[in-house]
Amino acid sequence: MLQGNDCSVAAEDGAESEWRQPLILERVKKDTEKKWQTVLSHWLKKRCSCTPTKAKSKILSFIPILKWLPRYRLKDWILGDVMSGVIVGILLVPQSIAYSLLASQDPIYGLYTSFFSSIIYALLGTSRHISVGIFGVLCLLVGQVVDRELALAGYSTDSSSTVGRNDSSDGNGTLGLECDRSCYAITVGATVTFTAGVYQVLMGLLQVGFVSVYLSNSLLSGFATGASLTILTSQIKYLLGLKIPRPQGWFTLFKTWYGIFTNLGNTNICDLITSLVCLLVLIPTKELNDHFKSKLKAPIPFELFVVIIATVASHFGHFNASYGSSVAGNIPTGFLPPQLPLWSLIPNVAVDAFSIAIMGFAITVSLSEMFAKKHGYAVDANQEMYAIGFCNILPSFFRCFTTSAALTKTLVKESTGCQTQMSGLVTALVLLLVLLVIAPLFHSLQKCVLAVIIVVNLRGALRKFADIPRMWCANRIDAFVWLITMATSALVNTELGLLVGVLVSAFSILGRTQWVQVLELGRASTWDHYEDLSSYRGLQTHPRVAVFKYEAPIYFANQSLFKKSLYKCVGLNPLKEKARLVKLKEKKQQKCSTRVPDVKEDAREQSDMEVPVGVTLMPEKSSRRFRSMVIDCSAILFVDTAGVDALKDILKDYGELGVKVVLAQCNTSVLDSLEKGGYYGDKKEEKRIFFTIADAVFYIQSLSAPNGDYDGKC
Repeated sequence: MLQGNDCSVAAEDGAESEWRQPLILERVKKDTEKKWQTVLSHWLKKRCSCTPTKAKSKILSFIPILKWLPRYRLKDWILGDVMSGVIVGILLVPQSIAYSLLASQDPIYGLYTSFFSSIIYALLGTSRHISVGIFGVLCLLVGQVVDRELALAGYSTDSSSTVGRNDSSDGNGTLGLECDRSCYAITVGATVTFTAGVYQVLMGLLQVGFVSVYLSNSLLSGFATGASLTILTSQIKYLLGLKIPRPQGWFTLFKTWYGIFTNLGNTNICDLITSLVCLLVLIPTKELNDHFKSKLKAPIPFELFVVIIATVASHFGHFNASYGSSVAGNIPTGFLPPQLPLWSLIPNVAVDAFSIAIMGFAITVSLSEMFAKKHGYAVDANQEMYAIGFCNILPSFFRCFTTSAALTKTLVKESTGCQTQMSGLVTALVLLLVLLVIAPLFHSLQKCVLAVIIVVNLRGALRKFADIPRMWCANRIDAFVWLITMATSALVNTELGLLVGVLVSAFSILGRTQWVQVLELGRASTWDHYEDLSSYRGLQTHPRVAVFKYEAPIYFANQSLFKKSLYKCVGLNPLKEKARLVKLKEKKQQKCSTRVPDVKEDAREQSDMEVPVGVTLMPEKSSRRFRSMVIDCSAILFVDTAGVDALKDILKDYGELGVKVVLAQCNTSVLDSLEKGGYYGDKKEEKRIFFTIADAVFYIQSLSAPNGDYDGKC
């Protein structure tokens, strides 16, 4: 049965094939396809019907706190929730003020953003552990849009020109004539946030929470790292005390560094010294926190200590008045009345808001699923879409900017004993205390200190560069996606980096279906099991039957590559072989018209035309001839119309040369496509279905070899 050193096994094949019965399975009949009117009517009845039980279930699923709050274990959970909530709230105070700088907003708006998002996610979120609030990458994206719109509106993009808070909105989504830079900046930020939130809620309504799976970990990591480089560059001017506008458009990284070097002579010595001192304090202390995190019950809030000390030093040292150091300025207490977004601005920011919405949702869902898997519970991706959407829509009326989950604060929250989102409500109480009482005390806080806090918190993202060799060894395609996304985000444009990352990821998947090669299979000596001849030793081939396998779908984009790979593996291109036979026929006709016939030569040429030469495999493989081939379709996920046509061409072209082609181990999807595509034709014998390669081989061997077919030989 197998081709080895002895050809006598071929006789055994014939004997065994006489009694071997192939595996026969009966397909389950599918239900007849319903008309679209019936399907739509059924869907509407299912979605629009309302019963008390269904209404209660919908309300509980939309507001998860109503489900878990009645079951709250007060004695077991309250201590951990309160401790984690207080610690995260303390960490959020300096970070909220600092990241407001990154979003081109006044410090008070960062505190507003963290306060409202903590409350709303506690009500609507399904994750017990993530901390939703300000996230550096989203602040950068918002800040770029704000600076662009400020420049278009004729305002200075230098935040030092802010003239405090101005409540000139008339309450109906339009701005009064007295709106200054600060007022217009938060209006743009709130409008972007509102639009992004609407996108997220619409995606939740359309049940498209699955889109997060198309943003791979390598893509998100590369994008975050690239954006971190941009964030780091944008903060250098604050560390040096330079007053230069944020550049717009592409290649902002290079433009920013050019502006820094050309203005290096204007460095504020006071800001530079303060920045260096804060860096020397925060970097080692943050590293100590990371090193001893397993022994510490809670991380030590060194950032808050630095902010307090720096604020006191700046206030009593008169750094702003004496040395011209930029400070946070007036931070009012209390809340502002609600304000509608600027409707006329939405068309300008719609595209930017979409990328912000996708990124915010993807980060939130990935973190939610990661911690849910770690702690053994489930999260609803679509409900997360609603939660993060409303965390953007509702706060936008109170002059807030875009939020999402943040890894650093989530890790702190988890490590300090968080059990439920009750800790988020505790965090909101801490922020409320700051908003009502403490906020004005940060008036003298230098902006360079805020920039130091931002830079120090980029350590985790920047450490990814050290992982490049490991990523390259683990998976080169993922490493390539990471590098392209990171480089585009950092060097070209942040939003473009996300799009390029998605496209590169998609093309890398498509490319894998293009690179697949047809493999020749061999049979194990004692089992009816077939594997790649080039991958395993001791496999044997059948004397007159070749078995091939293709490990990818066959569709319009790779059907021609599939045929080329098959021809190469077989060692015979049927199209070229048929062309050769046509040339022989034409040459014979020309000779017949110009010479006296020679009986022996004519017989030889007639034989060349009618009986094709034996099929010879690749040169490095042992040469043999066969008359039939089996294509193992077990790894072919699907075939489209072009794929069916390619298989039909192979069947026809090799059939004309006397080589029989049989398919084996097709899944039901492939079988249905072949049936609908007319692969089997009208002949009943062609509709045989083989569920194993062995059945296909024995069926072929049982057929009597017709005259003119290739004869097997050793």
